[in-house]
Amino acid sequence: MSILNKLQQDLKDSLKSGDKVRTDAIRMLISRLKNERISKGEDLTEDQEFSVLSKEAKKRKESIAMYRQGGREDLAAKEEQEFEIISSYLPAELSDEEIENIVNSVINETGAESLKDMGKVMGKVMPQVRGRADGKRIQEIVKKKLG
Repeated sequence: MSILNKLQQDLKDSLKSGDKVRTDAIRMLISRLKNERISKGEDLTEDQEFSVLSKEAKKRKESIAMYRQGGREDLAAKEEQEFEIISSYLPAELSDEEIENIVNSVINETGAESLKDMGKVMGKVMPQVRGRADGKRIQEIVKKKLG
């Protein structure tokens, strides 16, 4: 079952239960996925669906930080609820240890030795961890390993 189909089923359930925040978040996700499908001109692969959801989760994280910085706890709390809902549809986050193992294998595979080779390493690591780890976290680990 694709993520879009699961979202549509969960939308029906949230409408029946009267959970407004969940309903709104799911509607937004369905809208983003459908817009992406229209812009691509074809059905999305599971990786593409995860990519859309990851972008939305990242937007929520950034919004939470900005609202807290501006002293708007009410809006930050709403964004946190949406973030939790979006995260429930994403695969589990990788631990730092799992990322380090992937980075080590890519470094060995590519023969990377310094920060100059960071682009090569990142280019091979990102497809393996897409949707399961933040790019900034991966970048920090790669820098630590190559630096």
